[in-house]
Amino acid sequence: MRLMEVGDRAERRDWITAYRALGDAGAVCRRRFGVSRPTLRKWLRRNEREGEAGLHARSCRPHDSPALKVGETQQALILCLRQERRLGVKRLRNELQRLHELRLSRVQMDTCKIRADFYRFTAIDDCSRFVVAGLARRRSADAALAFLDQVLEEMPFSIQRVQTDRGAEFFAEEVQRRLMGEAVRFRPIPPRSPQLNGKVERAQRTILEEFWAATEPKAADVGDQLALWVHHYNWHRSHESLHGDTPIERVCQRADKTPLCATVSEAYDPAKEPIQVRHHAVELALRVLK
Repeated sequence: MRLMEVGDRAERRDWITAYRALGDAGAVCRRRFGVSRPTLRKWLRRNEREGEAGLHARSCRPHDSPALKVGETQQALILCLRQERRLGVKRLRNELQRLHELRLSRVQMDTCKIRADFYRFTAIDDCSRFVVAGLARRRSADAALAFLDQVLEEMPFSIQRVQTDRGAEFFAEEVQRRLMGEAVRFRPIPPRSPQLNGKVERAQRTILEEFWAATEPKAADVGDQLALWVHHYNWHRSHESLHGDTPIERVCQRADKTPLCATVSEAYDPAKEPIQVRHHAVELALRVLK
């Protein structure tokens, strides 16, 4: 275990060295090392704050789970693979099935934005209420792509559908093509119908009331603070809508009913997923013509 940690630290040092030499996070993430942008940013921030000591791995496993009712074995397997072998969500699914015959995959996801001049992107799984949240300075296609990287990395199952409002950042062609490349259906809601995104709207309000009420938005470590709050939300905070369970408990309860990535990909028909137009009336007219 000690030798593995040293190797991981050396690899993180290589990521940072490459980024500082190239100045291109995309090149480092996709073509050089296969690491996600959120992960690269996390280790850059830690290195800037703490130097070499910031590159040490830190366990995110909960110290206690007082409300835990089911899924303890499954949670231990997931945490072991994520922390010790640094597996992303796709390899995690494959290894869970190959080694442990454990099936984790997709449920519905909603995504939306929040706050003027300082934006928060939030995604919530429709079934388990598992949340992913990220920050951005601009409400742009680049910010949406970066958040999508984070969602694909952090959601513990394969995503079948993304439902959003009609923000321009979500309708950008590069965002839609990225979703297509991941076999994810893009389902924007009609104008003036926020109730259709009710779960993510409630999650936004919860984060506003519980996190931002006690957090300084300009704090240098606000991203890390948000990540800790989201971890608490997913692993410790019970939900009335889940009958007192936490999101991760619901994920484990539904594991045997959740399809694998291969099943989701096979069900995806690219011919039925054209690039969509933000203007709803135009989109409806195009559907009639087709």
